[in-house]
Amino acid sequence: MTKVAIKNENITSFGGIYHIMDVFSKLGFEKLTESVLGKRGRSGKAFSHGSIFGSLFFSYLCGGECLEDINALIGQFKQRPNTLLPSADTVGRGLKELAEKNIVYKSETSDKSYSFNTAEKLNTLLLRMIRRMGLIKVGSHVDLDFDHQFIPAHKFDAKYSYKQDHGYFPGWASIGGIIVGGENRDGNTNVKFHQEDTLRRTMDRVTSELGVVIERFRADCGSFSKEVIQTVEQRCNTFYIRATNCGSRYENFRQLKEWKSVELGYEKCDVTSINMDNLIEGRSYRLVVQRSPLKDKDGKQQTDMFGVIYTYRCILTNNWTSTEKDIITFYNERGASEKNFDIQNNDFGWAHLPFFLYG
Repeated sequence: MTKVAIKNENITSFGGIYHIMDVFSKLGFEKLTESVLGKRGRSGKAFSHGSIFGSLFFSYLCGGECLEDINALIGQFKQRPNTLLPSADTVGRGLKELAEKNIVYKSETSDKSYSFNTAEKLNTLLLRMIRRMGLIKVGSHVDLDFDHQFIPAHKFDAKYSYKQDHGYFPGWASIGGIIVGGENRDGNTNVKFHQEDTLRRTMDRVTSELGVVIERFRADCGSFSKEVIQTVEQRCNTFYIRATNCGSRYENFRQLKEWKSVELGYEKCDVTSINMDNLIEGRSYRLVVQRSPLKDKDGKQQTDMFGVIYTYRCILTNNWTSTEKDIITFYNERGASEKNFDIQNNDFGWAHLPFFLYG
């Protein structure tokens, strides 16, 4: 016979979040946050920055998408003993208090100005939290990936981008799938514009706060510029940057004779290396070239009057010892770091920015 018992205890489907709250409390994030961002309020009664971040972060972990979803979850959070977290309005005010002034760069060619936001304090807090959790070991040699991600947003200060929408175009650095820094920039900013300044700030902050050595750096063709290469080369041991192709370079590739056949991702292709001495005066780099036959929808190789039509891809590096296959394989692995953007968009609010004015 089935017995039915009436329980007086509160029952919640979000009980798993309490364990995460306990972990955060044991790690001392409240005091760590205050040490970086300072104390909030003068009376001592205001919610701390740690509580504000906690309310927002816990709501995301419980499936919240917008700032207002916090209000629907506050009742669940309060069921944990001695837990008092702020509402959506308080979280919004607290986050706005952390806004830092933009850096404005003026283009010498177009005479237009573009705003960058370095979020220095929040980036520092991020790295100290990573170090406190032990996610990246002090003294380790790490691989740093850098990329830009367009975030559509119809906000007051959002600019129209070549992505055919209004939004922002922040640059992000990550290590092994862990985001370690980011800087916001206007949505209409060319990704190469003052990127060397963003990388200088980000890489210097990562090495000083985490106590690591940047062994290898990877980035796509948006980082292919003299200024970026010089900045990166000073701060890592080897770099791997996708090189942009041009008509003259394509013709040079067609004249190359010494190709080696390799298999990459279950597809056969040809690879070779050439010296690049004309990019930066006094410096010589290695350009790893990969060519693959252009195929039609039926998988048949396409040809012209000169023979097989090839698609060429290039990687610029200062690594002179590894094989072409190893270099291309390592570079292609950066695709995994781009999954960070999907996670941030879908799970942590990038798709629903909370403020009328961002940055």
